[in-house]
Amino acid sequence: MGIHVASRRRARESVVAQWPGAVVLDVTSRGPEPWVRFSPFYPHGGIPVPFSGGVTAASVEGIWQALKVFDGADVDASRLAVTSMRGIKRTVRRYGPVRGHRAGLDGDELLPYGRARREIYLPAYRWVLENEVADLVEDLRRLGEVVLLDYTVNGDVDDLTRPLSHAALIGLFAEGRWP
Repeated sequence: MGIHVASRRRARESVVAQWPGAVVLDVTSRGPEPWVRFSPFYPHGGIPVPFSGGVTAASVEGIWQALKVFDGADVDASRLAVTSMRGIKRTVRRYGPVRGHRAGLDGDELLPYGRARREIYLPAYRWVLENEVADLVEDLRRLGEVVLLDYTVNGDVDDLTRPLSHAALIGLFAEGRWP
């Protein structure tokens, strides 16, 4: 078994040429069923919000965006309920520079980016992998050689210069190498 990650923006022929015989799956929010269920934007519902005592969210991305704090805006709990996979993101263009992620909806501590990845994003996404798409993870393991398409390919949690690839996290989880 081998799980690889490639950019969704790459030509399909290029991906197939690099990994001949591999099954190519789009796990982004624009991917087909059932693989779209791996998207952090997918509204599974009931996802525990870290540091928030029993509060749940529709999606992992909803949690990430809800707890983001900007110069011009604090947490936004409304992001926890977004189920359309659209309109979830909050941007620096609108709210100013990011100050960090709040450790919970009512938390006092602002986590820097690296800690927020490890203490908010990773636990929320792992919960989805274990509780909502465990069947699909098993399917991936049975498929053998697989290429997961994502918009980003960074699988290094500590590389804060590039967005983290959820497809890379799927591969690490499926291979028993969770960060």
